[in-house]
Amino acid sequence: MARLVTNVTKLYDATSTLPAYAPDPSTIRVLHVSDIHLNPASWKIIASLVEQYKVDVIVDSGDTMDHGTAAENGFLDPIEDLGAPYVWVRGNHDSLITQRYLEGLKNVHVLDNGNAKTIKGLRFAGIGDPQFTPDRSKSIGAEQSQELAGARLATALRDQRTAGTPVDVAIAHEPSAAREVDGEVPLVLAGHLHHDETEVMKYGTRLRIEGSTGGSGLRAIEGKHPDPIEASILYFDRDTRHLQAWDEIELGGLGLTTAEVSRHLPRRTSPAPPRPRAPRAPRRRARPPPPPKPFWRYLPPSHMLLTSPTR
Repeated sequence: MARLVTNVTKLYDATSTLPAYAPDPSTIRVLHVSDIHLNPASWKIIASLVEQYKVDVIVDSGDTMDHGTAAENGFLDPIEDLGAPYVWVRGNHDSLITQRYLEGLKNVHVLDNGNAKTIKGLRFAGIGDPQFTPDRSKSIGAEQSQELAGARLATALRDQRTAGTPVDVAIAHEPSAAREVDGEVPLVLAGHLHHDETEVMKYGTRLRIEGSTGGSGLRAIEGKHPDPIEASILYFDRDTRHLQAWDEIELGGLGLTTAEVSRHLPRRTSPAPPRPRAPRAPRRRARPPPPPKPFWRYLPPSHMLLTSPTR
């Protein structure tokens, strides 16, 4: 499979008939992967893509593991030798045990709680999945917890902008969390759905959802048709740090030997309306002081008014 992707990318470079866009040598190239789910073939494919596309940064939007146990940690060791910095956020199949192990590997940048790092000229911020559901169960309040996590990430993005260090790319595992940062960052990356999607949300943020770079792992044999292996190359202008184009790469799933590479250019959109802020509570106005009493209230009583008119 790794040899297949190598041959395909060489053919793609030589005979491209895709929309007119030629990446400048100085373009920042980001490889977006997600939902590897313990598929060991993924590491060879990722390493091949890094070499062929001259990738600067790898972003993994989570679910690298299947059950998040300590016994699975050794699966992560090849990350140190992939040839590019590895930016990672926790998915719902990744545990805090997984996260702590990754934090100890060289060349790995774990993002959580809205933390931000500048890597190869791009500033990234991310948050780990608030759920840990390796058995694929759904707990009460799961959707609300995703929205809350996304809101925390949005707050961190605003804080970064206020501090003069705006974030270029935000990362969350579930799209429901990623949607909460609309209007706060140019691009947000997610996974979880095991198929790729792209949309520009209401307030201008582009949401890019990656498919499964592990072909859904062992889940590939559960359905009638095997899931493909998916990844994307994102091209950023080094000066403006804006997304210029992206290539979607799809390799045939279990037992297949097909591959597709398609290039996409961002559509120019009209400026998005500003995202509304939470309304502030109206200030209570102080009551004006009572008007002063007329001066005649302070005069001594008149003798004539105190005397009966009949006298």
